[in-house]
Amino acid sequence: MTEITPRSFPADAVQHLHDSGYSSALAKIFAARGIMDSKQLDTSFAELLPFDALKNAREMACLLADAIAAKKKLMVIADYDADGATACAVAVRGLRAFGAQIDFIVPNRFEYGYGLTPEIVHLAAQSQPDILLTVDNGIASVEGVAEANLLGMQVLVTDHHLPGDTLPDAACIVNPNQSGCAFPSKNLAGVGVMFYVLLALRAELRTRGAFAEQAEPKLAELLDLVALGTIADVVKLDQNNRILVQQGLQRIRAGRACAGINALLQVAKKIPARASSQDLGFTVGPRLNAAGRLDDMSLGINCLLTDDATTAMQIAAKLDALNRERRSIETDMQDSAQAALETINPSDNFSLVLFDESWHQGVIGILASRLKDKFHRPTIAFARANNGELKGSGRSIAGLHLRDALDLVSKRHPALIKKFGGHAAAAGLSIAENDFENFIAAFEKVSSELLSASDLAQRIETDGALDIAEMNLEVARILDEQVWGQGFPAPQFSDDFIVQNQRVVGGKHLKLQLRHVTGAASRLREQLPSDPSRTSKLDSTVSGALLGAKGKLDEKLLSGHPIEAILFGHNEMLPEQIHAVYSLSVNEYNGTQSLQLVIRHWQDVKG
Repeated sequence: MTEITPRSFPADAVQHLHDSGYSSALAKIFAARGIMDSKQLDTSFAELLPFDALKNAREMACLLADAIAAKKKLMVIADYDADGATACAVAVRGLRAFGAQIDFIVPNRFEYGYGLTPEIVHLAAQSQPDILLTVDNGIASVEGVAEANLLGMQVLVTDHHLPGDTLPDAACIVNPNQSGCAFPSKNLAGVGVMFYVLLALRAELRTRGAFAEQAEPKLAELLDLVALGTIADVVKLDQNNRILVQQGLQRIRAGRACAGINALLQVAKKIPARASSQDLGFTVGPRLNAAGRLDDMSLGINCLLTDDATTAMQIAAKLDALNRERRSIETDMQDSAQAALETINPSDNFSLVLFDESWHQGVIGILASRLKDKFHRPTIAFARANNGELKGSGRSIAGLHLRDALDLVSKRHPALIKKFGGHAAAAGLSIAENDFENFIAAFEKVSSELLSASDLAQRIETDGALDIAEMNLEVARILDEQVWGQGFPAPQFSDDFIVQNQRVVGGKHLKLQLRHVTGAASRLREQLPSDPSRTSKLDSTVSGALLGAKGKLDEKLLSGHPIEAILFGHNEMLPEQIHAVYSLSVNEYNGTQSLQLVIRHWQDVKG
């Protein structure tokens, strides 16, 4: 059975946050995510880390400023995922605002693969650019940079992936993860790195007097794109990234997003004024990614570059259709993967490696993610590529750094992996098809050494039981407005409920009415602040609701009035009493908002 464990939190941090005006629930939630002081929750733009510590940012700014002054032609070499697409859009929009002559090219994953390869260099050379600028790639492009140098093109690399043993011979590299970079945040996405280069460029142009007779470009106008790429790339949301995302979300909610993001929200039936980080990660990101997975990411980039709302909607509709096609392909692949697993017992292994000749290259990453979640093992899914090769996409669990594991495999078996790259949680690689079985054995050996049996246990971390007084619409709204994501997970709670009513909706979801039976409400008086002046601006709504509840608790909840809930992707009836892991959500129907619990996991209390 899956183990449900409450997150731990330092009592002194909870007390400090509580003294700063946060309710008991919010203080525990933030403390459990490493927040020790309310200043760490400040997402104002003034708190953004300066670019000075980002190695080579000033040098690249000088090179770009020189190129703009000399009217040199720049070509952005993008990547085919959402981070690469947004980074490309930020580069093109930002550099054009500074007066650069710039265009872009994005490799088709099926023809060229990832990054600045020699083949892409030759393709780019047809446009006769003076400078190639990589975004979200390039740190591993040793051969591609060498080829560009031979052809007389200067290469500027902006990337965030972990570097290998050898760096490319580029004119300049900006990457917070390169050796000698003192930038405090190592978690910038590719789009974040490019945004920081633009900050440095603006400062450099300012010293050169470029804005003596014209207004400075407002780089804050690019933050909607930065927020989208940061969330979609699932990088860790440290404070600096939360600032970038929060500032971008504020632009989107205020109606100041680019036409493409507005269109992508619209085709997904999302309201920009209530956009959340979850909307960016699970709604906008997948539609943008669909172009790179099934077609050509230039379609997605053009959606982000156009300022015409009609054009943006036309492209967004195509991306939405591609995303529906992607989901259909993914379903078929999951079915075939499940059939293959019937002959394998994943519990016997520390890793899971699968290949099917019918699988689609563009969807294997999603398949690996789904299987990793289901079996809680580092998982790599392979699809057939060209020239007798297999292309793999992997996802890992917390106990195994995937790129480091592949690096160890490569060192032990130098000819086994043709190329690889990535992060702790995700990586890509290529192998010869006839080496598939050898790779399975080598990766399993490394995984068994780096993981323990306890690492493979299925665990769900929660924020514990939620006081019934805080199980309300106002708290749900407050939580909805925060920035949640990788390394700063959205809150989820665990309580016992009686299932009073249940019915299937949409053929595959369970609509529930639950009665809370944990009895946490009896602790309300002890946890409420006695002084209303202790409430912070952020938490005034929540604290006000709690203070009002001190005199009279929510009679509907305490009297057993059902709480609305939904369990997605499940159409079988639940037992009478369950222990559920859930999150609070704001449900809107016919213009009316109400509280709804989203059930993430459940267990039979009597079972």
